[in-house]
Amino acid sequence: MSNINISRIIKNIRIHHTTIYSPVIEIIVNAIQAIEENNLTDSEGKIEIRLLRSNQLEIENNLPNINGFEIKDNGIGFNDKHREAFDTLFTDIKIKQGGKGFGRFICLKYFKELHVESLFRDDKSYKKRCFSMGKEQEIIVNEVNEKVKVSNEIQSGTTVTLSSLISENINVYEKKLTTIARNLVESLLPYFISPDFKCPKILLVEHDNSSKICLNDFVNNKKLSAKIQEVSLETNKFTLKGDEQWEDFHVRVFKCYAPGSKKSRVSLVANQREVTCTSLHNYIPEFKEEFYEKGSNREEGTHSNYIIKAYVFGEYLDKHVSLERGEFDFPEDQTNSLIWKISQSDIEKKTAKFAKNAVGDDITLRQEKKYDQVQAYVDNEAPWHKTNLINLDLSELPYNPTKENIELHLHREKFEQEKKIKKDVTRILSETSMDRHKEDVSKIVEKISNVSKNELIHYIALRKNILEIFGKSLELDESGKYPSEGMVHDIIFPRKGDSEITSFDEHNLWILDERLNFANYVSSDLPLKGKNGKRPDLLVFDKRVMFRGDNEPSNPITIFEFKRPQRGDFANQSFKDDPVKQIISYVKLIKDGKFHTPKGRNIKVDKNTPFYGFLVCDISPKVQNWLEIDKDFKPMPDNLGWFHRMSNINLHIEVLSWDKVLKDATMRNKVFFKKLGI
Repeated sequence: MSNINISRIIKNIRIHHTTIYSPVIEIIVNAIQAIEENNLTDSEGKIEIRLLRSNQLEIENNLPNINGFEIKDNGIGFNDKHREAFDTLFTDIKIKQGGKGFGRFICLKYFKELHVESLFRDDKSYKKRCFSMGKEQEIIVNEVNEKVKVSNEIQSGTTVTLSSLISENINVYEKKLTTIARNLVESLLPYFISPDFKCPKILLVEHDNSSKICLNDFVNNKKLSAKIQEVSLETNKFTLKGDEQWEDFHVRVFKCYAPGSKKSRVSLVANQREVTCTSLHNYIPEFKEEFYEKGSNREEGTHSNYIIKAYVFGEYLDKHVSLERGEFDFPEDQTNSLIWKISQSDIEKKTAKFAKNAVGDDITLRQEKKYDQVQAYVDNEAPWHKTNLINLDLSELPYNPTKENIELHLHREKFEQEKKIKKDVTRILSETSMDRHKEDVSKIVEKISNVSKNELIHYIALRKNILEIFGKSLELDESGKYPSEGMVHDIIFPRKGDSEITSFDEHNLWILDERLNFANYVSSDLPLKGKNGKRPDLLVFDKRVMFRGDNEPSNPITIFEFKRPQRGDFANQSFKDDPVKQIISYVKLIKDGKFHTPKGRNIKVDKNTPFYGFLVCDISPKVQNWLEIDKDFKPMPDNLGWFHRMSNINLHIEVLSWDKVLKDATMRNKVFFKKLGI
């Protein structure tokens, strides 16, 4: 008679370390052990698992939900010894087989009822024992014992019924008999493949006897389409250094055909039961997809598609399996562990290499394909990463990676290289003498050079993209109109800003002139004098950009005026905002000391300060006539620009077409694009 708080025990079971199949596996394993103890011959042992389905009819003739299982065996039965063991919490009756004396409690985590009917031999007669598992203080309740007449047809055995699936688990079980059978086989596979143990015949039977499946047939059966076939390995053992000694592990690898949506996995086994199951692609991304077996014989029913499942065995696993058999005492990884020397990930990582060897050339081909994808991405879209491809480790890059995956991986590689370079440089600089580091210095300088090349290539490639966008902004849009003036302006330099708030890599002044990249100060579309100072009209795109080098009187100041593509109304005599006159007026304001930066910095000028003015617009015949006749400008040799000199105020003015700006910027960068193959 027991007196324990069963409901509290069940409540404290960590369900995330068990599965919906855990109770069924527990009963099947007990049945296997009962048959082994009954000393039956290899052909005599038998276990029958019958599905119990809900009485509720499903729409469209779908199978009803699973509501329970009835597991029947011809083992030794619940004699007095086994009955007392069942009634004892943490019994040690099966401690040699790795028993925890706890598995039956997991059954009540998923099912409301566990009922036992058992025939057992007592002295020279058979007896029948029936009972249920309690959920309050008594482990055994509703017990009935009967004397049974001895007969030649009578044999021992037990039927365990798990019924009334707890509502929160309804719809969790797969409905198809074949799918349930496959899941049970994979969890129990160690029993089917043990070299020194003959597993009893295990049948999975539909509730109405309409169909049945022999689980044993899944293993190494060439005629079964969903078979599980072992792969031979040259070696299947490895060791890891534990807390006190080296721990031995051995691996067995299987091809699982007709996998459905399942992925290749590595399973850690304890006491002949699968405990944990982890995707192999966590360690080798090429296992993400299933494999295809070429030349398979479909006439014999062999399915072409398969996944790999690697099982790991070892005393270390047997010793450290948890009470629920859903995890181990040791940590999943070593990240936060200072106690354990061996983690789950250590074992799985080693096992993944065996799985890789089992698949052979398929993994190598997938890795080569992945490298080709990375190579193509770098060649076509990111040439600045070319030097990163040397000795690049792609083992952590996903299989069939997206462009985002590749770019992120290459950036991570770049960061690691730069981190290592900085570490090496710091180490060498800390030495008093560099004589013994000559070879190291040479290697580090080479690495620095490669990193610098990558940065330059990236910068040049971005320039090409900017020029493509700039060229597009000069074209007609879908409505037959040219884009707004603001779009062209913002590509070159954002409006309403200056170099105090716009960084070097946020503008593209190099499109106009490479020297502008080194300007000391840039002002874009801001008043020259106070909030209400003279400024161009935003609607007609009379915007200015002014720049100069160091703030010294001898350094030139340059002023730009932009006009929307195909606009020429400023050439009309009646147009009040003459862009050439505007540039001249800005020069006068600056020479008179009327202009300060937003932070109050003076712009240093004197009578010898050179000024350059640029008007960028499309030069139509009307504008060309205006420049030649009204403004006395002279054409440049390519006829895409005009120039004029005003020596009285030290001002040189050029009028450039948008086509010329784009053409010249492309020509200046063309040699770099060609060298990079972009």
